[in-house]
Amino acid sequence: MDAAPLYPFVTIAMPCLDEARGIEACLATVRAQDYPGDRIEILVVDGGSTDGTRAILARIAAADARVRLLDNRARLQAAGLNVAIAEARGDIVLRMDAHCAYAPNYVRACVDALARTGADNVGGAQRARATTLFQRALVAALSSPLGVGGAKYRSAGNEGYVDTVFLGAFRRDVLERVGLYDPRAVTNEDAELNQRITAAGGRIYLSQDIVVHYHPRESFSALSKQYFKYGFGRARTLLKHRGLASIRPALPFLMTAAGALLLTTSPLQPFTPYAFGAYAVATAVEAVRVGRAEGVAAIALVWAIFPVLHVSHGIGFGVGLVRYAVAPDWTPSVPPQAAPA
Repeated sequence: MDAAPLYPFVTIAMPCLDEARGIEACLATVRAQDYPGDRIEILVVDGGSTDGTRAILARIAAADARVRLLDNRARLQAAGLNVAIAEARGDIVLRMDAHCAYAPNYVRACVDALARTGADNVGGAQRARATTLFQRALVAALSSPLGVGGAKYRSAGNEGYVDTVFLGAFRRDVLERVGLYDPRAVTNEDAELNQRITAAGGRIYLSQDIVVHYHPRESFSALSKQYFKYGFGRARTLLKHRGLASIRPALPFLMTAAGALLLTTSPLQPFTPYAFGAYAVATAVEAVRVGRAEGVAAIALVWAIFPVLHVSHGIGFGVGLVRYAVAPDWTPSVPPQAAPA
């Protein structure tokens, strides 16, 4: 039997849509990987960008034969990832995001972690690269259990087997065994796939050696929209699988529903002011704890960010429960036909 190659061939799958502001800088970190260049292909799947992204990608592809531009007619990230996987030549598939910057050894660290742990999916922590005061306050909020609910991949200090990771690197045969990304998943496609992997007896590993930075949202409105979508997608996963990998994604919904119930019944019971007062005190104390290094203004922002995270996610989860209970849309994930751009 032939020995496995020293450097397995790696396919990088990156969906994008209207990323003209950052796609070139992102791809610069991908193209500068210290992994052997002839053992990498970079498949960027565009969902119909109209902001100049495609022209940038075409220029980069003309200069670097490893980069290919594909079309994602369904526009959703999950569907775009499946387009890339259908075209992939790699033994290992790395799911990358266009909003990120990757350490020079990112690909090597993923390949090494897969070999070292025997896991079915490996990934790193979701490290933030914040530049504005709002972004720094958001990062502080997300460093708190009140902000992330104990998600292991939010902390760069964690290592070990987990229920999900940021992005991910898979052996090709794992995707052939459990199926590809759910092509209709609006969000939460990574956690949904990881839930199927663990349900099939697979393991997910979080490695400190895998380093990637992402750019946090820059305003309350953008953050609210992001977390509404997160809640919406997680409700779909719950109904599709009749359960979640942990109770964590449902907690904001339960809290928001309890708050709404208290408000509507406040004429009949005395508990509403105490419950909301306790929430205000708990989030204020935590805002001071996690935000004090950034100053007083950041503490105030962190305090305001907590309810935005909780309520936006909770409402999105509730809307998703109704939407997908009435009209479920999931079907088995199958590889689509890739469409070269």
